[in-house]
Amino acid sequence: MQKIYIKIFTTIILLFSINIQAQELRNDTISCNELSLTLDSLLTQYPDSANIRYSDEEIAKINKILDALSTGVDIESNKKKKKEKKDKNFKFSILGGPGYSPDYGFSIGLSTLMTFRAVKSDTSLQRSVIPLNFTMSFGKPLGFTLISKPYIYFKDDKIRLQGLYEYKHTGENYYGVGYSLNHNIERKKEVTGYNADLLQINPVLLFRIKKSASYIGPIADLYYEKIKNPGSYVISDPFYIKQGGTAEGLTDINIGLGLAYSYDTRDIAANAYKGMLFEARALFYSKYFGGEYNFGSITIDYRQYYKVSKTHRRVLAWNILAKTKIGNTPFSQQAIVGGPFNLRGYYLGQYRDHTAVTAEIEWRHMWDIATDTKFKRLLHRLGYAAWAGCGFMGENIIKYNAVLPNIGGGLRVEVQKRMNFRVDAGYSFADKHALFYFNMTEAF
Repeated sequence: MQKIYIKIFTTIILLFSINIQAQELRNDTISCNELSLTLDSLLTQYPDSANIRYSDEEIAKINKILDALSTGVDIESNKKKKKEKKDKNFKFSILGGPGYSPDYGFSIGLSTLMTFRAVKSDTSLQRSVIPLNFTMSFGKPLGFTLISKPYIYFKDDKIRLQGLYEYKHTGENYYGVGYSLNHNIERKKEVTGYNADLLQINPVLLFRIKKSASYIGPIADLYYEKIKNPGSYVISDPFYIKQGGTAEGLTDINIGLGLAYSYDTRDIAANAYKGMLFEARALFYSKYFGGEYNFGSITIDYRQYYKVSKTHRRVLAWNILAKTKIGNTPFSQQAIVGGPFNLRGYYLGQYRDHTAVTAEIEWRHMWDIATDTKFKRLLHRLGYAAWAGCGFMGENIIKYNAVLPNIGGGLRVEVQKRMNFRVDAGYSFADKHALFYFNMTEAF
């Protein structure tokens, strides 16, 4: 037994000698691959040690020790790589998988997230967030959707660029304007269905007011939609006919300009733990801008976040959103509810009217556990959310004719620090069904 320890000790001395020589040759850490540290290589480089005799079993043990030792030599290099990865400015994440919805049939969804700091050295600046959700559906017709809601923060957070950017080439449904029509109409492709090509570019450019948490700036909205192959109900709808729709279809374009005000104290906009957001937007659409209708749009958005625990990632968040339209508004741009960001569980666009108000409260809970093993580190990135909400729709904010309650819950996966991928299931009490959503960043 003593012989094997003597031989191991001799081998370690040889390894140490090689390390010293290597460090003299290069001022850097070394790895097992660079030096090919095996017993044979050591004895070749140090022929005076050739009189040492090793059995096959001893050689295997010594090579195992050498491998462990030489791997340890690379610790400094690994730390350097980890630090470089941590300090990397541009970070990119991607997740995806199959899905199904009655609207689009079987589909493949892909969610990507890119984050960065506009000024890398300014660690107090929020990371800019550019999420992109892509869905390819295999219904008839074959369709795809691209949607992004970015938050970009410029130097010293004096300027912000955000908004909604969307393109669709899919099959859609139209149920009319007003709750009684929306709720009772039969949902079938040949009745409510149509094929749509939709493009919306809705940038918001905000400028900080001195050193306050208030921002103000211009907002624009380009909305283009081409409807083809409308169903029987769509063709006979008075709002569709009023807009110039026929059995062949309809092309609709509207351009609006306006002003946005924002008061924002959130710590991180994409996944806030504390703070609030109050935002007001007013848009005027005009034929003078190149559109087809003259009408107005007002949106009020209030969000509040409260971190329940100082030491754990548990947050209570709530949101009140009000949208109202003024004037001769086309049916395609009436106030709507539903979708992945608002009143989840309701089909986006099924319920539409001149005014819509929604209120939601959500509990967000990430699992805070030790991270000493790979499995625990994985669990540390997981969490869940549960919410309840209600929507109101009608001719104006006082006179409403629809109450749309919902509940839901979902899984959270932290793909980057404070940036979550979410899988949500929302239930509609009005329609008695559940819908599923896959998205980067929180709903609000």
